[in-house]
Amino acid sequence: MLDTDRLFPLEPKARDLARALYREVSRLPIISPHGHTDPRWYAENEPFPDPAQLFVVPDHYVFRMLCSQGIPPEKLGVARIDGGTSETDSRAIWRLFAENFYLFRGTPSRGWLEHAFEHVFGLTKRLGPDTADEFYDHIDDCLKRPEFRPRALFERFNIEVIATTEDPLDDLKWHRQIRESGWTGGRVITAYRPDPVVDPDFEGFAENVEKLGAITGLDTTNYDQYLDAHRMRRAYFRKFGATSTDHGHATARTEDLPKAEATALFEKALKGACSADEADAFRGHMLTEMARMSIEDGLVLQIHPGSFRNHSSTMMARHGRNVGFDIPVQTSYVEALRPLLNAVGMDPALSIILFTLDETVYTRELAPLAGAYPSLKLGPAWWFHDSPEGMRRYREMTTETAGFYNTVGFNDDTRAFCSIPARHDVARRVDCAYLATLVTTGRLDEDEAPEVARDLTYNLVKRAYRL
Repeated sequence: MLDTDRLFPLEPKARDLARALYREVSRLPIISPHGHTDPRWYAENEPFPDPAQLFVVPDHYVFRMLCSQGIPPEKLGVARIDGGTSETDSRAIWRLFAENFYLFRGTPSRGWLEHAFEHVFGLTKRLGPDTADEFYDHIDDCLKRPEFRPRALFERFNIEVIATTEDPLDDLKWHRQIRESGWTGGRVITAYRPDPVVDPDFEGFAENVEKLGAITGLDTTNYDQYLDAHRMRRAYFRKFGATSTDHGHATARTEDLPKAEATALFEKALKGACSADEADAFRGHMLTEMARMSIEDGLVLQIHPGSFRNHSSTMMARHGRNVGFDIPVQTSYVEALRPLLNAVGMDPALSIILFTLDETVYTRELAPLAGAYPSLKLGPAWWFHDSPEGMRRYREMTTETAGFYNTVGFNDDTRAFCSIPARHDVARRVDCAYLATLVTTGRLDEDEAPEVARDLTYNLVKRAYRL
C-alpha cells in the first residue's frame, strides 16, 4: 500500500543517495522525548480495547478533520463533560470513520494511519466503507493477542525511551508501577508540565496551587515557598526519569521581575484579580524562574508557545481541553525571550529547546537566536507542521543560520501510540532526502551525509534531552 520510495527526491542520483542514507538510519531505535501517551498503558499492559479506541477516539487530528465536515466529536466517541451523551458503539464509530476516510487524502494523518495499518497490522487494502468491517475485525482480533499489548508493541516499535507528560499534582503512580514491575523492555520517563500551577488563566489555578501545597507540605500562598514547592516536585519527577520540563504558554514572553513585583503578581493571581497582561507577565516571569531551576537541577526547559488553545468556547464547554480547536497564532521571540536570556542565557548549564507554530520566525528569529546563544536549541517542526512539507521547510529555513547541531532531532508529540513509528519514519525520510539534495548540489560532502543522518535521527535527541 505504501510506496517504498515515498518522500525521496525525484532526481535519480539524489533518490539513490536518499535510499542509501535511509537504509543506514531506518532501523535505529526511536527516541521519543516529548509525547503524551498514557503511562497507564505500559504500567498495566492491558490490551487496547478495540480499533476505534486505539485509532479514532484519542486522536484530535482525526476528529478535528471530521468535525470540519459537520461530524461532531461525540459521534466519534469523544466524551462530553457537560452531561451530554457520546457514541459508545465502537463499531459504529469505526464505520463512520471509514466512510469519511477519503477526507484525509494528501494529509500526514493518512500517511500515519496507513503506515500503522500495513506495518503494525498487516493490512494492505485501502480503508473505506466497503472494507470497514474487515479492518475492524482484523485489528480487533490482533488486539486480543499478547504480541499486540502495549509493552510488546513498544518493543516491536524499537522504542528506546519515551517521555510522557504529567503536571506537578500527579502522583506518578503509573510510573512507579512501571518501575516496580521489573519490565526491562522499555524505558518510560515523565516530564514536568507545570502549566496548571504557573498559569493564572488555567482553570482552578488557586485551587491547584493549594493542592501543590498539600502535596509538598509547604505554604504555597507564600511566594518563596511556592517556588520551593516547584523545586520539590521537580526533584520528585527526576526520581522517575524526568530530564525535561514542558511549558505550553500562549506566548514566548519572559520577564525577570524584581521579587516584590513578582510576589504582588502571584498574590493577585491567587485572588483571580490579574488582568490579561498581568497574567501573561507572571507566566513569563515563571519561565525565567524555571530556567534558574533548570540550572540548579539540570532539567531541559522546553518552550512551545503560539497556540490559541480551545478557540471554540462551545467545544470547550462541551468536551473540555484538547478537542482539536487549538489554532496557531503569530508569535514573537526576539524581544519576548530577551529578559530570560539577559538573566541566564549565557550560562552553559542551561539548555532551552524552542518550538513554534509560526514558520515565519524560523529564518528571521529562531535560527539566528539558536545560532548565537549557547543555551538555545531549536525543536523540530511540530504539531500543525509535523508533515513532510513542514519538515522540509524547517530544514531549509534553519540550516543556513543555525546549522544541524543547534537542532534537536525529532519528536512525535503524540497521544496516538501506533503513529509513533510512522512519524519517525517520515522524519527520517525527509531528512535523508534533504541531505541527498545537499550532496547532489555540492553543499555537503557525500562522506559526511551518513554521519549527519545518524545525528539527526538518534544522537542529537539523546544529547539535547540528556538521555
